[in-house]
Amino acid sequence: MSRHRHRRHAPEKRPQDKAVRRALLAGGLVVVLGAGVGVWASGDGDGAAPAGSAADRAAGTSGGVSGDPAPSASSASPSPTRSYALSKAPRTIPAVRAHTPARGPGWRPAAKQRVVVSDADLADEGRLVAGELGMTYAGERDDVRAGDLRLALNDDEGANPESYTMTVRGGRVTVSGRSDAGVFYGTRTLKQEVRGGGTAPEGVVRDEPAKPRRGFMLDIARKNFSAGWIEDRVRELGDLKFNELGLHFSDDQAFRTESDTHPEIVSPQHLTKAQVRKIVDLAESRHITVVPEIDSPGHLGAVLAAHPELQLRNASGVATRGAIDISKDASAALLDDLLDEYAGLFPGGQWHLGGDEYQALTVSNPEASYPQLAAAARERYGSGATVADLATGWLDDRADTVRTHDRTVRAWNDGFFRGTSVKADAALQVAYWTGKEIGARPPTDYLSAGREVVNYNDEYLYYVLGQPQTFVYPTGQRIYEQWTPRVLRGTTPVPARYDDQILGGTFAVWCDLANSQTQAQVAAGIRMPLRATVQKLWDPGAPELSWTQFQALADRLG
Repeated sequence: MSRHRHRRHAPEKRPQDKAVRRALLAGGLVVVLGAGVGVWASGDGDGAAPAGSAADRAAGTSGGVSGDPAPSASSASPSPTRSYALSKAPRTIPAVRAHTPARGPGWRPAAKQRVVVSDADLADEGRLVAGELGMTYAGERDDVRAGDLRLALNDDEGANPESYTMTVRGGRVTVSGRSDAGVFYGTRTLKQEVRGGGTAPEGVVRDEPAKPRRGFMLDIARKNFSAGWIEDRVRELGDLKFNELGLHFSDDQAFRTESDTHPEIVSPQHLTKAQVRKIVDLAESRHITVVPEIDSPGHLGAVLAAHPELQLRNASGVATRGAIDISKDASAALLDDLLDEYAGLFPGGQWHLGGDEYQALTVSNPEASYPQLAAAARERYGSGATVADLATGWLDDRADTVRTHDRTVRAWNDGFFRGTSVKADAALQVAYWTGKEIGARPPTDYLSAGREVVNYNDEYLYYVLGQPQTFVYPTGQRIYEQWTPRVLRGTTPVPARYDDQILGGTFAVWCDLANSQTQAQVAAGIRMPLRATVQKLWDPGAPELSWTQFQALADRLG
């Protein structure tokens, strides 16, 4: 298993003899490495304390984002930098949350300059950014040279695990964070600074995301996307600080991932397990969790084409599109086979069970239309049980299967039903996408019950190929100017008191009319919506830049 899966949270504290190091340089410059973080002590010409020092934090210049450990000592040397203008905050997507300006020339990468790490666990991040910036990766080093980019882990247990601090001072750069994910995000900021302006501005960036789930979901069941195209999106997502890639690979149209337990269900065009592993490994190197979805008990047409004996039929014997007969033990066994198999292929901590649009529950009287489901519900849950109770039990059972693999589980909001005697598992997170279903429930129903919610609002975040029904291609401008994570349904935000229960959001591509756009057109169409979405997930406040300025910045950054 990749090391990244074990270090998503704060790293263990390292021994103090490794944490504090000092090196004296010619010219009176003192270099302090506190808890593995380099703090470059030099004056800015105005008598200010070095950024990141205890005096700096006491003066309130930290920007309110934790993650920069206190140095064990500090020293200021005379500085000739009065001729430099005070630096301006870097322009990046998403925008950094806080920047403490300073006077100085900033920093540019060069081929002979080094990327060094203060912890061997940051080797992957070091090698990646060295290659991207055309620098030399020098590994774990204690010495200091002009032009260095140093990556370090700190021991700030109270910090957001995805936070980071980046200090540009004295001709060097230090990126530190509580975890390797935070350090990685700091390198994304540095990469964008260099790409957008050529120089990383002097000063200290302290940054962290507002929301822990920042996702992009791709429907590869209805449209076959090449492995290379998906890999390109992973690189794009990583540079934008997204941390989830959802793959909806099973639906009525196709089942697009190789299976060893049930090869009969796999469509001719599909991803091999080798291709999936490559995508997962690439995603992990960018601190992105791949979230698989095998939707059930609806949307299983491709599976049922190979297993017609499990197709749900109504009282007249007519097959119900995409629906599996959840009264049959064999149906549960088939789905659990697949969930167990793919838990080994998708090792990330998140899982999507689907649960939406089960057609047995879209008729006026499910118990009369599907007497076998009604009988199974009464047998399992008692005389008053309904088909909705049986469907809720199905979802809970699948959640139990996935949870044995240590996964956090979510399901679409229309897979949760009101008024049932059987209750959906309390730990199931709600993927809220619509309020158009039969018996639709507002988002506050779930939030007031204490559930955690991921925002998939189809009003803003659904890119549906061909624009069927009432869907319209979302624009980055509308997301940027109107949407926030609290806008879960329609255009109205839920009350602020629920903000902590909204874990984040996901921009989704659905391929209902698969041939409406090519892969290249999809990539171009989602480019600005993705950037707008992550800006609002990283910082849900009103953006500083206008939409026109944001577009221009995106064009400059590439």
